[in-house]
Amino acid sequence: MAVSGALPVVDLAPFLTGGDDGGIASVTEAVREACRTHGFFRAVNHGRPSQPAGYGRQPAHSADKNEYPAEPAGLRETVEECHGKLTELGLLIQGILNECMGLPPGSLSDYNNDRSFDHMTAKRYFPATAEDENIGFSEHEDGNCVTFIFQDSVGGLEVLRDGHWVPAEPVDGTRQHHRQHRRCHAVLSNSKLKSATHRVVRKPAHRHSFAFFFNLHCDKWVEPLPEFTPKIGEAPRYRRFLYREYQQLRVRNKTHPPERPEDVIRITHYAI
Repeated sequence: MAVSGALPVVDLAPFLTGGDDGGIASVTEAVREACRTHGFFRAVNHGRPSQPAGYGRQPAHSADKNEYPAEPAGLRETVEECHGKLTELGLLIQGILNECMGLPPGSLSDYNNDRSFDHMTAKRYFPATAEDENIGFSEHEDGNCVTFIFQDSVGGLEVLRDGHWVPAEPVDGTRQHHRQHRRCHAVLSNSKLKSATHRVVRKPAHRHSFAFFFNLHCDKWVEPLPEFTPKIGEAPRYRRFLYREYQQLRVRNKTHPPERPEDVIRITHYAI
């Protein structure tokens, strides 16, 4: 059952308007707290389109090529522009996270400097048919670095918080962008930062949403950073793993679903 409860809201305007150091520090602290407590926040005044083109774009290496229909005119240009703007937003958030994590300047950008695995998807959810058959997307945690979610006025996105589902419903007067902290940063921070468990509940009306996945290159190794382990006297909570291997296991979850939910491969597969 979903319960009411406020989800963090972060105003990114100081980063885009050349705000003073105090304003930027305040936003950075808000992001840090949201990542520690929720792994999720609403971002407002982020300077990116609030209603991106409802069309996906695959990574450059994908076997599924980016093919665009002739109509409507300008679709390809719109999708490419949207992808570029969201890439810029991802780089901004990555820079803020670098500060939140107390890392040397440029650490995350040096580590995650290949954008060829980023991609975006558009989804349409049909209306709920019965009260007990209303799950549009079951609970899960994404495996990438950062995800941006845009949803229409129908809503339906929910975030798990302290054992309860909290609706991330559209808010009047704000651009509907949600940022979710992902498993990669949870591992890098040795679980100091959270990853948001979320789901989509179908409503009486059709729901449209759009997601952008700011990703890692598949050949990157992922492990707790020294700043969160020996430098503070703590043991690593995860063993080192290749990101490609983790994604392959996630795909197998879908192609060969385990009979028992507890057998689904999650990031805890690498827990020590």
